[in-house]
Amino acid sequence: MRYISTRGQTPHLGFSDAVATGLAPDGGLFLPETLPQFTSADLARFAPLGYADLCFEFLRRFATDIPEAELHALIRESYTRFTHPEIAPLKQLGDNLFVLELFHGPTLAFKDFALQLLGNLYERQCRVRGEKINVLGATSGDTGAAAIHGLLGKPGTAIFILYPDGRVSPLQERQMACTGAANVFALAVDGSFDDAQAALKELFGDQEFRTRHRLSAVNSINLARILAQCVYYLWAWLRLPEKIGAEAEFVVPTGNFGNVLAGWLLRQMGVPLRGFRVATNQNDILWRLFTTGDYRVSSVAPSLAPSMDIQVASNFERFLYYSVGRDPAKVRAIMEEFKATGGHRFADFKRDIFTASRCADAEIPGIMQKIHRAHGYVCDPHTACGFKDLATARPSVVLATASPAKFPDTIKSAIGVEPTDPSLEALKSRPLDKHKIPATPAAIRAFIEAHSV
Repeated sequence: MRYISTRGQTPHLGFSDAVATGLAPDGGLFLPETLPQFTSADLARFAPLGYADLCFEFLRRFATDIPEAELHALIRESYTRFTHPEIAPLKQLGDNLFVLELFHGPTLAFKDFALQLLGNLYERQCRVRGEKINVLGATSGDTGAAAIHGLLGKPGTAIFILYPDGRVSPLQERQMACTGAANVFALAVDGSFDDAQAALKELFGDQEFRTRHRLSAVNSINLARILAQCVYYLWAWLRLPEKIGAEAEFVVPTGNFGNVLAGWLLRQMGVPLRGFRVATNQNDILWRLFTTGDYRVSSVAPSLAPSMDIQVASNFERFLYYSVGRDPAKVRAIMEEFKATGGHRFADFKRDIFTASRCADAEIPGIMQKIHRAHGYVCDPHTACGFKDLATARPSVVLATASPAKFPDTIKSAIGVEPTDPSLEALKSRPLDKHKIPATPAAIRAFIEAHSV
C-alpha cells in the first residue's frame, strides 16, 4: 500500500514513512493511494472478533510494510491500558438512541484509540531504524494528553505539545503537565489552538529544520490517527441490531473533522454506514460549511467544550480531495485561497451523507440535564453537543468523546453530580511542569532546538 499527498507534490511513501513524516512536505495530508473494499463476507467474519483483533484485521490492509505477527502484537499491546473489557462499549439509552463510549483509555478521551497505537508505532520505528524522533503536536485539550501518554518514557523520543494557555480544562492541563517524564514538554502558548496549529504547520514547512530534528506530527493530520479511528465505527456497526445498523446516523462531536472523517472513509471502503451528523459547539466553522457551503474562519470563542474550540478544521482537506474528484491541483488552489483570505465559498458543495448541528454554550447545561433526567446518563460537554436536535424517528449513535470526570465543575453546575476518576484525582497533588511560550514559529523553534533528542 502506497500513500499520496492531497496536494500531489510529494513522492509516494509506504505506511511507516507516511506515519513518521506526518504532514506531507508539500503541506498536504497523506491518504492511501487506493482504499481497500470490505465485502459482506469480510464483515461477517469480523463480527465475533474482540477489539484488538478487529483492529489488526483492519490495519493489516494498510500497514503492509510491517510483518503481520509484529503488527498484531503491537496492536494488542496498544489496547491493554483500557479499563473496559469491551474497549469501546456500545450502550443503548432508548429504542433509537445509542452511545458509543470512547473514553475508557488512559487519558479518558477518544484520542487514546489512535495515540496509544501511534506511540507504539513510533517506538518501533526508533528501534528498527536506530533513529531518534521528536514528536510535535498542537492540542485544544484531549489530543495532547493522549499523545503524551502514548510516548511516556519511550526511548529515543521527545514530545512537544502546544496548547492554548488558560483555554483547556484544569484537568486536561494536568494530564499534560504533571507526568514527571523527562521526554515530555508541555508548551502553554499565548493565543488560541488555531494560533498553535498555524505555528506547527509553519515549522513542518521548514524542511531543513524538520529533517535535522526528525520531526513527526501527532495531530490528526497524521494518517495513522484517522485509520485507527475507523475501527471503532466498524466495531459499533457490527454490534447494532441489523435493522438499526442499516438506518443509524453516527453523531460525532468534532472540531478538527478527523473523528467524523474516519467514519466517512470507512463507508468508502464498503461498510454500509447510513450517514453522519457533524456536531459542533459555538465555534461552528463546520456547521456553517455543511449548511451554507461557506468555509470561512471567524474568531474563536472559548467554550464549555474546549476541545472543539477550533476554526481551522485540518482534516477537511482530506474530504476536499475526494470532493473535487481526487484532483490535487484543485485542492492546492482552494487551500491557497483559504490561507490567503481565510475562506472559500463552494458554488456547489458536495455534502454527501453529512448533516450538521450547532450547540451554543448556553444550551449545553440544559442538554446535560435532559439526558440525565431521561436516561440517568452523565455526559461530558462535548458529547452533550451531539445530543442536540436528534431526529427521534431515526436511530442515532452518539460518540461519547470524553469522560465526564474531565469536566467536573461544568457537570456539577448542570446536574448536581461531580464525576471523578482515580487517575485524575492523583494528578491534583502533583506540581505543574509547563513552559509558557509565545505562539510564534521562532519561539517554538528555539525551544525545540534546546530540548530535542
